[in-house]
Amino acid sequence: MKLDYIRRSNRGLCLTAMLLVLVIPASFAAHKSPANEECPQPRFTGKAPADIYSRANPLEANRSNRRAGKEIYEDVSNPACTACHGDKGDGRGQLAGQFDPLPRNFACAATVEGIPDGQLFWIIQNGSPGTAMPPFSYLSDEEIWQLVIYLRSFTDHD
Repeated sequence: MKLDYIRRSNRGLCLTAMLLVLVIPASFAAHKSPANEECPQPRFTGKAPADIYSRANPLEANRSNRRAGKEIYEDVSNPACTACHGDKGDGRGQLAGQFDPLPRNFACAATVEGIPDGQLFWIIQNGSPGTAMPPFSYLSDEEIWQLVIYLRSFTDHD
């Protein structure tokens, strides 16, 4: 599978990037971000280009796509999204306290509902300058859209 090959080849790069992020002292932060309990969280990421920002997710938000997004979210060979955003998507991963601004809390409906699909896609693909969010440009468009579906599922109250 193409994704497995890419993940294996990018594992060292991702781990190196994560280590670099971990050694950057918090004293370089220009501001102190709010606690992850703040809902909605203020935004620190720039707006995606207009043609991407306005895109709707082309995939159906069904069980299969949500499951695929969850597998990507939890994949420890990436580094896993859970390391920063947490198992529950609440921004309380094991590494979260080391970052300013704190990782996005996807369990906050007021925050997530205010972010268009295209903006989430763009951030996942390109990272978020000024934050610890790295780019995941090696993921396919379909995988990123599946992640968007899964991220939105954290606010489901079924």
